[in-house]
Amino acid sequence: MSSRADVCVVACAEAFRGDGEILAAGIGGAVTVLGARLARLTFEPDLLTNDGVCLLTGDVPALGRAAEVVEGWLPFREHLWLVLNGRRHVMLGASQIDRYGNTNISCIGDWARPKTQLLGVRGAPGNTRCDPTSYWIPRHSPRVFVPKVDMVSGLGTDRGAFELRRVVTNLAVLDFRTPDGSMRLASVHPGVTVDDVVAATGFDLVIDADVPVTREPEPEELRVLDLLDPSRSRDREAAA
Repeated sequence: MSSRADVCVVACAEAFRGDGEILAAGIGGAVTVLGARLARLTFEPDLLTNDGVCLLTGDVPALGRAAEVVEGWLPFREHLWLVLNGRRHVMLGASQIDRYGNTNISCIGDWARPKTQLLGVRGAPGNTRCDPTSYWIPRHSPRVFVPKVDMVSGLGTDRGAFELRRVVTNLAVLDFRTPDGSMRLASVHPGVTVDDVVAATGFDLVIDADVPVTREPEPEELRVLDLLDPSRSRDREAAA
């Protein structure tokens, strides 16, 4: 039987479907890394994956294990080339996100005198302007899904984002397949209702008449997931 975390990992993996031979980068936790690796080992075998630092891996190791096959060296300058040429699909985190997918990982509060200093914009502007970008948010709440982000780190659909693919949370999958590029409720996870998602979101979502349930993992996907994450660290990251 699959857990909520299993459903979330598969939903993250689905973000990479159809990407082909580009670098799939999961950043910010076990679920995103597992999503990229699961996609490569099942329905998207041409994906490139790395060790999280500077090595392209020929095999797909379990979390915390070193790769046994190294296909190439990817120093920072080459990584930037991939980003600037649209050859990377990254799944990022966000401290705040608005209805158009503008995200904040920089600070909470007024920029001139913030309450909390976060990471800074880092690579978010380049990633969102040049490449497909997705998000994993493990705690879906009105504090994260806000009417207006305190600072724009990653670009939304209203600011020229290249392609915002999907947002996966512990409650649902969301996308931007709407006429104005605003956020749409694509599916709710098993056991979650549309009302649950609405209550946890600080702005109005586009909601179709019939919202499907996020698909559960196939038996083969569960088998691969257990090989990639035998200690089930994913369960500690994705809350039901």
